[in-house]
Amino acid sequence: MTQKLIIFVGPPGAGKGTQAERYTDHKSLAHISTGVMLRAHVERRTDLGIIAKEFLDKGELVSDELVISMLRERLIEEDASNGAILDGFPRTIPQAQSLNNLHNSSEIVAVVVFKVEEKTLIQRMLERGRSDDTEEAIKQRFEVYKKDSEPLIAFYKEKNIININGEGEEEEIFDELADKLSLFV
Repeated sequence: MTQKLIIFVGPPGAGKGTQAERYTDHKSLAHISTGVMLRAHVERRTDLGIIAKEFLDKGELVSDELVISMLRERLIEEDASNGAILDGFPRTIPQAQSLNNLHNSSEIVAVVVFKVEEKTLIQRMLERGRSDDTEEAIKQRFEVYKKDSEPLIAFYKEKNIININGEGEEEEIFDELADKLSLFV
């Protein structure tokens, strides 16, 4: 049986994580957030987590190879047997290419792109009240997202690209997401 993967793409604050949690509960899929996965490896002091911590302690990004290794391990866990939503991964073309080569039993069935205006994202993220969510930092993250996401979306043009309006209420967004994904999962 082929493991179905759905990729969620969108800027920080677009609601990817919230909608991924709701949809994975709705369809009994695994919700795989690379950030959560990375922190779990570090906390559990796995071999991969120890290597990742060395990068993080230096303030460096964890290598794509290390993230892919963690993802490979995560995708063989029982809860991912029906499929998974990849929340925020891949973010770049090299990561997408690595994902394509991960293993033969998985298939990317859809790429969901959450569309949200920058001013909405700034407002949402400022309301979260996190110390690193300054307006300037949010704008910078949005610019990095735009630079990385446009080539990524073009890379997946042969896949089923689903655009979701992330501007509405959580329930409206979920209804649109569930309706559009019902054709694939």
